[in-house]
Amino acid sequence: MSPAPRKAGPSARGAGSGSGAGPRKPAHQGAGEVRIIGGVWKRTRLPVPSRPGLRPTPDRVRETLFNWLGQDLSGWRCIDAFAGTGALGLEAASRGAADVLLVESDAGLADQLRQACTKLGASAVRVQRGDGTSVLRQQPAGAAHLVLLDPPFDGQLFEPALAAAAPALAADGFIYLEAPQAWDEAALAAHGLVLYRHLKAGAVHAHLLRRA
Repeated sequence: MSPAPRKAGPSARGAGSGSGAGPRKPAHQGAGEVRIIGGVWKRTRLPVPSRPGLRPTPDRVRETLFNWLGQDLSGWRCIDAFAGTGALGLEAASRGAADVLLVESDAGLADQLRQACTKLGASAVRVQRGDGTSVLRQQPAGAAHLVLLDPPFDGQLFEPALAAAAPALAADGFIYLEAPQAWDEAALAAHGLVLYRHLKAGAVHAHLLRRA
């Protein structure tokens, strides 16, 4: 396994089960609910059940991410590889993404995601129970305009998830990576990626990445 990325300051160029290096982000135990921030489902509430390590991406971080991406994602193909509550992937669908795949390893959370999609009438959203990294490896090359990576902070999934996501990314696409520490240029270059935007909010480092 590659060494853990060295901590770097914020870039001037400018959220299941599993694992990733770095300090544990405080878990939300029975956090209640989160809301979709924008798009056709704006203000829709999504339940947050009590699960070890389940930690929806903070509202401020999600708002910043979709400001970076733009409010209209019409026609985009998106993969939320560690979906959890679905807040990231459903936010993309709310803003017009044509195809959104939500991958979640926890059976109960996957069922909850299906119920949410039914309630919303989210015909462009698919839910797949499984391992996010394995699903990414199965994607056709260049298939995704946006890959959302928010694995558990207390394991070792960051390197394999990035390695699996990079080939699936379209030439003009983006990878969103949420991690407990900043990734420097050398660590990203090993996956053929560069940092486009960075935000630190509390214990969260939010990265928007592109192909080198």
